[in-house]
Amino acid sequence: MKERWFALLAESALSPRMSAPFMIFMDLNEVTLVLDETDLRTMLPGLADARIERGYRLLTFDVVMDLSVTGFIAEVSRILAEAAIPILPLSSFSRDHLLVRQAELGAALKALGPHVAELC
Repeated sequence: MKERWFALLAESALSPRMSAPFMIFMDLNEVTLVLDETDLRTMLPGLADARIERGYRLLTFDVVMDLSVTGFIAEVSRILAEAAIPILPLSSFSRDHLLVRQAELGAALKALGPHVAELC
């Protein structure tokens, strides 16, 4: 499995662009790609048996956080759980992100609105 992904990513014509956000996460059991639609269409020939989920929006908390910060995603998750909004949290080195279904984006922004200084 891993060899197939390495070969796919080594093929520049099938790799994600560097101009749009993307994430590739590989663990022992699976490879998870988070891509925009343009990159997905480009990579689709190499993803023949992949499970593909569409219709998500990426929300980024554009605040650089130290790794010692605790409870941030827990609090965001609590707020959105109380509004019955499922999320897929993603974290990078200094920022946190959420994948939220497009259909629930408005409700998510409304729930988070009172807790953030600026939306969008």
